[in-house]
Amino acid sequence: MTPVLDIRDVRKSFGAVEALRGAELLCPAGEVTALVGDNGAGKSTLIRCITGVHAPDSGSISFRGEAVAFSSPTDARARGIETVYQDLALIEDLAVWQNMYLNRELTRGFGPFRWLERRRMIDETQTRLGRLLVNMPPVRAKVRRLSGGQRQSIAIGRAASWGSSLVIMDEPTAALGLRERGAVETLIGNLRGEGIAQLIISHDLEQVMRISDSIWVMRGGRTIANWRTKDVDRTRIVAAIAGGTV
Repeated sequence: MTPVLDIRDVRKSFGAVEALRGAELLCPAGEVTALVGDNGAGKSTLIRCITGVHAPDSGSISFRGEAVAFSSPTDARARGIETVYQDLALIEDLAVWQNMYLNRELTRGFGPFRWLERRRMIDETQTRLGRLLVNMPPVRAKVRRLSGGQRQSIAIGRAASWGSSLVIMDEPTAALGLRERGAVETLIGNLRGEGIAQLIISHDLEQVMRISDSIWVMRGGRTIANWRTKDVDRTRIVAAIAGGTV
């Protein structure tokens, strides 16, 4: 089966600094792919190349079997790639449904005379998120009233609703308590069941072992190892990250 995302020998330099020196990655549909590595390994630069923030100097990025070169994050989103960053990009003084449709508002009318389809957006938010979230907060609730876990779940659920093929998550459970972390991991499992490819960047190796299907390790701008999660243990992953024998 053609992977949703296929990255081959991607390289990127900023002046004399080689941030990526041969990055590779595969993300199959319906699987959780974990990307791990120490700070400065090149993970963030690679994600920015995938999502159109940076243009690679060389190498190839294929999305759903087609070579792509996204010009901006908006371009990547239009093709079905959504990213959830650590800051979540939620507006605290807006309701859940308003955040769901932020910059995607539904309107009706004619010519310059248009108005928001408020009821439709509320109902569709309830339907979209209700399919994925176990304990969904009221869609009319202001985001500032939600817990950290609820906010994270809303951000991921929003991304999954709009990103039909690939959802990228940067440290999805950082700073969350044990119970909230469990709720987010349940959501990740639900997305797997929906057939959505997920790419998760994380320093939490215990979580990576628990939720991922495959693990890719970066060091010094290169992809230096990858395994099916069931075939590797935490010791080998730590050794690869730290520069030991793979």
